[in-house]
Amino acid sequence: MRNKQKGFSLIELLIVVAIILIIAAIAIPNLLRSKMAANEASAVATLRTLNTTMVLYSTTYNTLPAAFSNLGPDPTGTTPTITQSDLVDSVLGGGIAGAAPVAGALTIPSKSGYTITYAPVTAAGITSTYTMIAVPKTPNGTGIRTFFTDQTGVIHANAAGTNPPLATDPPL
Repeated sequence: MRNKQKGFSLIELLIVVAIILIIAAIAIPNLLRSKMAANEASAVATLRTLNTTMVLYSTTYNTLPAAFSNLGPDPTGTTPTITQSDLVDSVLGGGIAGAAPVAGALTIPSKSGYTITYAPVTAAGITSTYTMIAVPKTPNGTGIRTFFTDQTGVIHANAAGTNPPLATDPPL
């Protein structure tokens, strides 16, 4: 007599795999949208932090920084100066995590999927105005919207993701 073997048939296993694939097909797009929303929120928070830092820098040194690197830490750990004010970490100071800021950096290469670019305007040796834009590193991949801010501190969002965002875009 034959002993009946216990286990799953091939058809049962294929049905389980198909169900798992259907659930994954439903969940993955939502996960990607959530990641893009988180990247956009991080970019806005970074712009807010940088706006606040610009005000503090301007109050301390009577000018705006010439580059993000002026906001970053001094790798030697000495007293903060106009060129290394130690107001932000090395990531926002134009460097990379764990490294010294890049001198003269006007762009933060990638922060949560966004590239942030700083454009100071200098007249008579004093930087009094600036613009900053945040653009997704991969449009429709790491984010959809682009963001603009200036010395007013108002952050504007371009929902279409056109590059560059402008001061005429709706504020957040």
